[in-house]
Amino acid sequence: MPAIAELNIYPVKSLTGYAAAECELTRAGLRHDRRWMVVRADGEFLTQRTHPQMALLQTEIRGGQLVLSGFGMDEHVVPAADDGMPRLKSRVWRDSVDAVELGVPTAGWLSQALGEECKLVAFPGDRTRQCDRQYAREGEHTHFADGFPLLILSRASLENLNEKLSEPVGMERFRANIVVDGCEPHAEDAWTRMRANGAEIRLVKQCARCSVPTVDPQAGVLAGPEPIHTLSTYRDRGGEVLFGMNAVVEREGMLRVGDEVEVT
Repeated sequence: MPAIAELNIYPVKSLTGYAAAECELTRAGLRHDRRWMVVRADGEFLTQRTHPQMALLQTEIRGGQLVLSGFGMDEHVVPAADDGMPRLKSRVWRDSVDAVELGVPTAGWLSQALGEECKLVAFPGDRTRQCDRQYAREGEHTHFADGFPLLILSRASLENLNEKLSEPVGMERFRANIVVDGCEPHAEDAWTRMRANGAEIRLVKQCARCSVPTVDPQAGVLAGPEPIHTLSTYRDRGGEVLFGMNAVVEREGMLRVGDEVEVT
């Protein structure tokens, strides 16, 4: 039976994430995942697509607070969002999001780190962001993820890709939240539901990959066409390179590495 091999949380969109042995699964995904986002002064979001150096900034949740580090700078503890903080209209692709600005010191730290004026925003606790209704039901929501609260990928799919590459890549290139072991390559393409430890996840759409997997996470630079080029030779569907599955949460629960996964 398949089992959970990794649980990966990315608190800030496009910054480095961290692995967890266990994590609460909420309706908006793994707790703390994509709850924060880096934006320009006008609210437009920044990602590794245009700022690959974001891959070198580390994130940690410590005592319930987000901590940023990287580039040899002093750690920065991000203040918790509260009702007294100003709000900013930010944008995630076509979605307008009413986000909470997290203050001048945090904006200054990030601007120095990335070499461009920017600020950090948090997803407000009194808002939800509806997932694409073409694939999701009313009320199924996410925070600052591109479109859906979870990305599911099997370890076998990555191993299959690495067999075709001259230089293997790590799972971090694909920023999967839940990595599953014990199945055939791309078995996840056909799954419609996953159940583990009482939690239930519905897989709704294959994930079309952008340029982010071509960023070298150790160097923070675009490293060339791989692994997208090789993926395109056998995973191109109508001009989109598909790898992994987007998913929504139907039942909350606690997930742990090693949990057996029932799939349908």
